[in-house]
Amino acid sequence: MGGRSRARWAAAALGVTGLLCAVLGALMVGLGPSFIKQQVLKNVRIDPQSLSFNMWKEIPVPFYMSVYFFEVINPNEILKGEKPLVQERGPYVYRQFRHKTNITFNDNGTVSFREHRSFQFQPDKSRGAESDYIVLPNILVMSAAAMMEHKPTSLKLLMTLAFSTLGERAFMNRTVGEVMWGYEDPLVNLINKYFPDMLPFKGKFGLFSEMNDTDSGLFTVFTGVHDISRIHFVDKWNGLSKVNYWHSEGCNMINGTSGQIWPPFMTPETSLEFYSPEACRSMNLIYKEPGVFQGIPTYRFVAPKTLFANGSVYPPNEGFCPCLESGILNVSTCRFNAPLFLSHPHFYNADPVLAEAVLGLHPDPQEHSLFLDIHPVTGIPMNCSVKLQLSLYMKAVRGIGQTGKIEPVVLPMLWFSQSGAMEGAPLRTFYTQLVLFPKVLHYAQYVLLALGGALLLVPIVYQIRSQERCYLFWSGGKKGSEDKEAIQAYSESLMKPAAKGTVLQEARL
Repeated sequence: MGGRSRARWAAAALGVTGLLCAVLGALMVGLGPSFIKQQVLKNVRIDPQSLSFNMWKEIPVPFYMSVYFFEVINPNEILKGEKPLVQERGPYVYRQFRHKTNITFNDNGTVSFREHRSFQFQPDKSRGAESDYIVLPNILVMSAAAMMEHKPTSLKLLMTLAFSTLGERAFMNRTVGEVMWGYEDPLVNLINKYFPDMLPFKGKFGLFSEMNDTDSGLFTVFTGVHDISRIHFVDKWNGLSKVNYWHSEGCNMINGTSGQIWPPFMTPETSLEFYSPEACRSMNLIYKEPGVFQGIPTYRFVAPKTLFANGSVYPPNEGFCPCLESGILNVSTCRFNAPLFLSHPHFYNADPVLAEAVLGLHPDPQEHSLFLDIHPVTGIPMNCSVKLQLSLYMKAVRGIGQTGKIEPVVLPMLWFSQSGAMEGAPLRTFYTQLVLFPKVLHYAQYVLLALGGALLLVPIVYQIRSQERCYLFWSGGKKGSEDKEAIQAYSESLMKPAAKGTVLQEARL
């Protein structure tokens, strides 16, 4: 009796446990996604209490900028009208350091900041030294010549004389360090003396001098505290909601984020839009395919073919013109009127005429396309490689002898890749908090439901078996009593005397 009682209590306890597991699993199925979403929203917004704030404030990802130069092999032949021949040199690799300063939270749900940048040369990752000499187009001479194209002949002759006096030529032989971070040029001093407002810089001239030990301007972005769908979107840049470099309202708009983090909960229909001060415009990337980075699910975003298309190929880009062939962006209006163009490296995704006009170019989608791998739940980049090329439009200008007989050509000077991938402790923390924990919760809810269902079967089975035993007991007891009554009646009939006239028969074996 005691054994059956203990078994009954054990079955009941297992049943109660199963019920609790099933209820908890059902609650997790119903409330789990909402809980995870709330945790993500809490940790991705720009708030000192959020998990991602320190990551946003001082990016822990090691960023590198790899620079490849197109050395001009035949400068004298180009001056005679022949096709340019270039040879790619590099990479010259720099570690890029970024951290935000002057962080100010505003009452309207935005935060203002400046992002300080500095670069440090990495000899062990580079193929060459900063002291390497490279022959490149002389941007100052060719830019000045282009500006003088429609000026009176007398001014052109004066310019030619000035170039000769200062020893300026159409091509220059400078070190990598000078081209990158600046060099003293007598032409710059002359222009700043007689035309003080023509150039936006004083002293040394270098292609990246404005990026080293400086910031990219004052950004004001939404924190996501009031509206998570607007998180990281730029409200203003240097106090402006639009720029005035271009020729249409749409092209001048400052759209998207500052290019570091995007709103969470992305879908394949999401596009990555960001404003680039270096390109002086907003740019847009599109979804390509899903992927996995170090166990973390990602979406890969790439540049559409229309990113640098001209207005005839893609009408919305008409505002970025005057344009040349499709696939290059004229940035002269935001680069002191120098005839400079942005594109993908080696004119990838551009009109083939551009690459055919220069010997030594080999566009390759594997080597020259850009991509960003984003964790779609949080909008945080895991791995990225942004590649751009800077080219100079060159041609002979009648009246300026230094330009010789140069045939019109967009001549590549360099291309660079800014790349970074999350690693080390930040990657482990990110994986644990935002990938592993939600995954454990996701599977735990189904384990609890299955366990709860299994445990609930225990008291049910126990009850069924108990009822069967009880039935068998009563069935067996009833049948036995009927047999006993039949035997007793038969015995009594034998004990009575036979009635008269009854013939007794002999029992035979």
